[in-house]
Amino acid sequence: MDNELVISATSNEEVRIALLGDGKLLELHKETPGSNEFSVGDVYLGKVRKLAVGLNAAFVHVGHEKDGFLHYFDLGPQFLTHNNYTKRCVEGKQNTAALSAFRKEKDIDKSGKIDEVLKQGYDILVQVVKEPISTKGPRLTTEITLAGRYLVLVPFSDRISMSKNIRKNGEKERLKRLLESIVPKGFGVIVRTVAEDKKVAQLDADLKELVKRWRKIHKNLNGAKPATRVLGELNKSSSILRDVMNASFTSIKVDNEEMANEIRDYIKIISPEKESIVKYYKGKASLFESVGIEKQIKQSFGRNVTMKSGAYLVIEHTEALHVVDVNSGNTAKSKDDQETNALRVNLESAEEVARQLRLRDMGGIIVIDFIDLQKSENRRKLHNKMRECMADDKAKHHVLAPSKFGLIQITRQRVRPQMTIKTAEACPSCNGTGEVQASVLIIDEMERNMTAMMDKFPDASITLEVHPFLEAFLKKGYPSVNMKWLVKFKKRYKIKAATSYTFLEYHFFDHDRNELTL
Repeated sequence: MDNELVISATSNEEVRIALLGDGKLLELHKETPGSNEFSVGDVYLGKVRKLAVGLNAAFVHVGHEKDGFLHYFDLGPQFLTHNNYTKRCVEGKQNTAALSAFRKEKDIDKSGKIDEVLKQGYDILVQVVKEPISTKGPRLTTEITLAGRYLVLVPFSDRISMSKNIRKNGEKERLKRLLESIVPKGFGVIVRTVAEDKKVAQLDADLKELVKRWRKIHKNLNGAKPATRVLGELNKSSSILRDVMNASFTSIKVDNEEMANEIRDYIKIISPEKESIVKYYKGKASLFESVGIEKQIKQSFGRNVTMKSGAYLVIEHTEALHVVDVNSGNTAKSKDDQETNALRVNLESAEEVARQLRLRDMGGIIVIDFIDLQKSENRRKLHNKMRECMADDKAKHHVLAPSKFGLIQITRQRVRPQMTIKTAEACPSCNGTGEVQASVLIIDEMERNMTAMMDKFPDASITLEVHPFLEAFLKKGYPSVNMKWLVKFKKRYKIKAATSYTFLEYHFFDHDRNELTL
C-alpha cells in the first residue's frame, strides 16, 4: 500500500492532516495551533485534589476543567523515587537531569492503597495517557515515557525491552548489546519495531534527542507551579510521521511553506532518504479539494456509509459502545446464492469497518452485526479477514470470533475523543428553523457582492468559490449567468466549485487565495 500524508495549514484556525492509503482516506486529524488542548504524551506538574479510596485512585488538577484520573496501578513501582526527584527539581535542589547518581527508593507495594503513598495537596509529575473525553478529564500516569522514532525512553528504570514484532533471528540480542553500551545509567528503553536492522548511529541519535527532552523536563520543573505543562508532545503531523513513517510513504504534501520546511527538516532526522517526498503545494484550489479529500470526507462520515458494491453500513454511537449494522443493499439482486453473496458483502464490509474505526478514531467496544453466515468455514474466513484488516491499526485492539448470533465484537483503545464531522446541512431556505423567511435571491446577492468586489479591488484577479450545484447553475444554459456577468463587468474572473461548502455558501478570493471581504 502506498501511503500519502496531506497537510492543510493555510487557515490560522486549525491544521488538518489526512493519511491516505492507495488514495483512500484512512485517518483524519485536526490540530489548533497555540491551543491549550491536552494531548497524549504531554507532561504536567499536577496537584492532588482528592483521593478516592474506594476506586484506589486520585483526582489530579492539571489545568483542565475536569480533574485528571490517576489510578494506583498507574503510579508505577518506582513512584517514590520519581516523586522525590520531582520535589527536588521544583525546589531547585536537583542540579542535574542525570539519574546515574540519584538514590532510588524502594518499590511501592503492587497491591497497596492510594492513601498509603499519596496525600491531598501533593505536587506530582504526571503524563497524559488518554485525552479528555465527553465529561471525563484526562487519564494520567506517573510512569513517564518519552517516545522517539526508534526508542522509548523510560526514566528510573534499568530494563531494555523489545517490541514483540521484532522476530528476526539474533536481532533482539544485537539491539540489546548495542543499547547496553549507549543508554545512560538510570534510564531504561523500549525498542520499537522500526529499530530492526538500524545502525548504532541512528539509535544513538534518537536516544540523545530523548535525553534532551528529559533535560527539558528537569529545566522546566525548576520553580514550576501546579497545572504547568513542563513538556508538550510533538505537533500532530510530526507525531504521525514519527509513528507511521515507513518505506511505503510516497508523498507528503503541505500547503504552508513554513510548515513544509519544518517537516522536511524533521524528515532529515528520522528518515533522510525520504526528504525528497515532501512537496510544497502552490495550487489555486485548496489542497484537500485538489486531491479529492473533501469529497471523501463527505462520503465517509455520517450515519450511513455506502460501499462500491452497493452494500452499506449503518453506524450508531452510544455512550457505552458503537454499533455497526451491515446491509447488503443492491447486492441482494446478485445471481449468487445467499451464502456466497453474504460472504462477499461481509468481507468487503470488514475492510470498510476497519477503515472507519481508524478514520473516526472510534474506541471502546464496537459491535458489528454482519449478515448471517451458515457455514463455520465462512465465519472463520470473516474473522480472519477482520483481523487482517485491523493489523495496520496502531491503536491496541482485540477482535473476537463471531458469536452464535453472527456478531463480531472489537475492543479498541480509546485515547482521544472520536472524530465527528457533520455531513448533513441545514435547509438553505429555512436554516433548519422550519420556517421560510422572505429573502433576496442568492444569485442577485452574489451579483451585488461581485459588483462591490470589482469596485473595491479593481486590480485583483477575483475567483468566486461556490457549492458545485451553484457552479453548475451559474454556468449552464445560453446565455448563462456567467456569460451575462462577463458582459456586465467587462473583466475576467473565475468561478470554481468547492465541495466542502454548504449549499448556498460562497466566498471571493484573490490570485494568492487570500479571501476578499467587503
